[in-house]
Amino acid sequence: MSPLRGAVLAVVLLGLIAPIVVGLAETARAAFGVLPALGLRVWSLEPWRMLISQPGFASSLRLTLVTGLGSTLIALALAVGFCATAPGRMRWLAPFLATPHAAMAVGLAFVLAPSGWIARALAPVMGWVQPPDIASVHDGCGLALMLGLVVKELPFLLLVMASGLAQLPVARQLAVGRAMGYGPGVAWIKLILPQLWPLIRLPVWVVLAYGLSVVDMAIILGPSNPPTLAVAVLRWFGAADVALILPASAGALLQAALVVGCIAGLWGAEVVLRVMGRWWLRRGGRGMSWAPGLQLARLGVWGLIGLASLALLALLVWSLAWRWSYPMLWPEAWSGGLWMSAMWGKALINTLILAGVTVGLSLLLAVFWLEAEGDLPRAAWAEALIYLPLLMPQIGFLYGLNVVFLRAGISGGYMAVIWAQALFVFPYMMIALSEPWRATDARLLRVGAALGAGRGRRLIALRLPMLLGPILTAGAIGVAVSVAQYLPTLFLGAGRIATLTTEAVTLSSGSDRRVTGVYASLQAALPFAAYGLAAAIPAWWHRNRRDLRGGGL
Repeated sequence: MSPLRGAVLAVVLLGLIAPIVVGLAETARAAFGVLPALGLRVWSLEPWRMLISQPGFASSLRLTLVTGLGSTLIALALAVGFCATAPGRMRWLAPFLATPHAAMAVGLAFVLAPSGWIARALAPVMGWVQPPDIASVHDGCGLALMLGLVVKELPFLLLVMASGLAQLPVARQLAVGRAMGYGPGVAWIKLILPQLWPLIRLPVWVVLAYGLSVVDMAIILGPSNPPTLAVAVLRWFGAADVALILPASAGALLQAALVVGCIAGLWGAEVVLRVMGRWWLRRGGRGMSWAPGLQLARLGVWGLIGLASLALLALLVWSLAWRWSYPMLWPEAWSGGLWMSAMWGKALINTLILAGVTVGLSLLLAVFWLEAEGDLPRAAWAEALIYLPLLMPQIGFLYGLNVVFLRAGISGGYMAVIWAQALFVFPYMMIALSEPWRATDARLLRVGAALGAGRGRRLIALRLPMLLGPILTAGAIGVAVSVAQYLPTLFLGAGRIATLTTEAVTLSSGSDRRVTGVYASLQAALPFAAYGLAAAIPAWWHRNRRDLRGGGL
């Protein structure tokens, strides 16, 4: 192992993996009755008994499983159906992918609420002179939360599938399938999907882990009494009765176990379906047509994309509305007064500082990691460690990590929040940057070496300029991830560092939609601005270097 690779691996292990392990261990101690701050030093199962006896625990557990598993399976089915009927690179999905979860949830709440846009549009037809008494948001079944999760995770799965399909000879294999008498839909399901699944397995697991442990979207769209398990655990951690830290820790550990169990269940279902799929392939079966179902999935995707667009528009409209009484479809009076006030200035500055420092450090670490690979074989186990934070529910280890940071005297400041956000920003930046980096034409680097350029000069003078576009795109993704972080900022910031996300989630339960719209619009605008810069800067930089775009010779 090269010294650079060893140093980078040590930073990843100590800076990214160790905090998760230590945080889980601290949470597990409290989950089994050891909490020295309360004078408890004897291991016991009392926290678990307290957890089970909490009002609404069984309902919270059921809601978590239904919304998390249901939204993942629905989003996956819709993405498969859409990609089977409308292949392409789907770059138009980037704006929806860039929108933070909380901002999308606030926009959907504005659209779906009893006094939202949909109800206003139906009011003349249904004769509603006041908002209907319908629980279209915060419903007890979690349907609004499931819809929000599907709307937000669907673009991610579509882009991941599009990237995977680009690596497969789809057109040629579909032509062979049609020549053998299979319809396009059946040929895609039987030939393409089995090859695509290994390429998208990890992203699907990430979506499942997020759906089972989401907090910000669950607060904005989900049921409130009882809430999902993650929201209930957050409430117990923040309760005035410090004894509730014990069942909260047990609930956090249970949340982690749920994610591991559901991922294991998905892997087991994959094994079973692989056996059944082989039998199905050998059996033939040309007569059954999947075309109607695939077309229905395509229509569903376009409908959800339209709903997401409407949600983003609702954020902007509400932020500019001055008077908007029900059932008017558009505001009766407009005002930009809230935008001109300085109420959001501090939250915006904090968000920019956290995003800038976190993305800069994560990008530097990603570049060193990829450069350290060199000509050595890729270590699968090391790459798996990088993606561990995306598969681990945040609520499961952030409390314990906060306890450790408190002992170290760094909790409640920028350093702690930046460290916590980097746990999630770095993996996404590695996902975005690794393939373009490895696809760089090595002949150019060999030419540079032949001309006497050392490793550092080849990196600065050749590789980085060629990969300016992918690097800035990875940076834009990092900004979007950093801006969206809610729990890391809340826990490690100890409530002292207000960001656009923490303020938007807090205000979502208030009565003034205009203020909420301002914060959510700003939250959504930052990733859009980052993506715009990521597209504009390389275009300007390479304006006289048309071929210097990372494509090689």
